[in-house]
Amino acid sequence: MSEPEFLRARRPEHKQQRREAILAAARELALRSGVRTVSLRAVAAAAGLAKSNVVRYFGTREEIYLELAAEEWQGWKQAVTERLRASDGPGGVVDALAETLEERPLLCDLLGYAAALEHNVSLDAARAFKVVLLDVGAEIGAEVARAGELTDGEGLELVGTASALAAFLYPTAHPPPVLAELYAQEPWIAAARPPFLPTLKRALTAFLAGLPTLRPRQGTD
Repeated sequence: MSEPEFLRARRPEHKQQRREAILAAARELALRSGVRTVSLRAVAAAAGLAKSNVVRYFGTREEIYLELAAEEWQGWKQAVTERLRASDGPGGVVDALAETLEERPLLCDLLGYAAALEHNVSLDAARAFKVVLLDVGAEIGAEVARAGELTDGEGLELVGTASALAAFLYPTAHPPPVLAELYAQEPWIAAARPPFLPTLKRALTAFLAGLPTLRPRQGTD
């Protein structure tokens, strides 16, 4: 199969189109079967490219998914910000964080797999991802702090806790086929599987309630 004309071109906008086609293919495959199952060869085939062409833009499959993780992280910031600015008072903070995470299965999947993705990337790719993670995380934390009557540091802690819990809970609540079959055969085992959204909200509510109690008291060392 020959590549489309724009993919053979050398102009910057055409190169950007190729990058976007690769990312779109990787996104679709991950949403369909999970990040862990997707190979670089599968991404290349879905994008209509040879594997050798894909690596001109992304050295490894992990670099593709790190870039998607950065995009998803930025999208989460926008969603959380919109929810918080439309909500009334601190009570909306937990709902805003938890519900926007539930709406983003790819982000939750990537959060759980981020540490593994960082094992096979270039220094530049790792740096770019970490910069986005830290900068955007601080921005979300500041929004959470304003809405929840917290310090910026506490807001960042709550955001970090939300993302870490989502990374843990998402694969548990969305098991692979073998476990899904086991749960269907053994309901008593399935009963021990925590539901994603209620568990996340309960944990974040408890964490949020505890944050102010950990503040240093005035007049103490």
